[in-house]
Amino acid sequence: MPKSDQSKLQTSLVLPVGTQVVTAIDQEDEASHSVRRSGAVGKIGQAPQDNSAAYLVQFPDGQQAHFYRHELSIRKHLQKLSFDRPDAANIESQLYAHIIFRCIVGSRAFGLETDSSDIDRRGIFLPPAKLHWSIYGIPEQIENDENQECYWELQKFLVLCLKANPNVLECLYSPLVEHASPLASELLANRERFLSKLVYQTYNGYVLSQFRKLEQDLRTKGELKWKHVMHLVRLLVSGITILNEEYVPVKVDEYRDKFMQIRTGLLSWGDINEWRLELHKEFDQALLDSTLPERPDYDWADEFLIKARKQMVQE
Repeated sequence: MPKSDQSKLQTSLVLPVGTQVVTAIDQEDEASHSVRRSGAVGKIGQAPQDNSAAYLVQFPDGQQAHFYRHELSIRKHLQKLSFDRPDAANIESQLYAHIIFRCIVGSRAFGLETDSSDIDRRGIFLPPAKLHWSIYGIPEQIENDENQECYWELQKFLVLCLKANPNVLECLYSPLVEHASPLASELLANRERFLSKLVYQTYNGYVLSQFRKLEQDLRTKGELKWKHVMHLVRLLVSGITILNEEYVPVKVDEYRDKFMQIRTGLLSWGDINEWRLELHKEFDQALLDSTLPERPDYDWADEFLIKARKQMVQE
């Protein structure tokens, strides 16, 4: 809900008796002499039926006075500190200057693009220490929807890798790298440290949940987003390859024709589902046969992040 709508909702609700409030105006006597400055704390002693009438506010010194709703603020709301950076828009644009890695992902990296396919760019930014230490903090990711770009702050990127997030792991193995700083090149050289049997849980779980939704859409709407179906099957193939061959396949040359048949709706739902179930069985076997570790190399990722942070301090 937009902040303006939230504000309207809050001021339209009748405050219950006992609510602590802060006055927003000076209280004056009949001679227009100020007897209580705005900012005084009190509590609602008597509430009207709606906000067109006044509230009776009781003060700690035993006095009481009438105030309308727009003349009062709820104390606990005022005490919530706002850490919205005053120059948030400028800071976000500045962070683009601190991108250390940029690659192309999506259909063009997979070799599954059509003439209308976008160019999807993903990557990593490493903010200066001054911004990172600031009380305002920095965003975990910056996006430009118009240009189909998304960049993660380094720590966020590493955490997603350690969780075997498919979208992020594919960044590390994209054949279309546009920029990589020395630090990012070191990360790429150690990308296998993020591969583990967690891939089975992450990829398998996501595909299973999404196919349940697809089956429901098919029953209720009678139609599917075939591009989404294609990428779900592609994830199963990718997960099997990771467990068997210990790398993340991005380019899908071997399966391109069959994937494109799914994308264009030429392969029936029954045939797709049959292939999917076969792939799940292969995935199960791949887990049993895999020599990948149970978990990724958390210690290396931690040391790498600390090293990167130190570099930003020195700079």
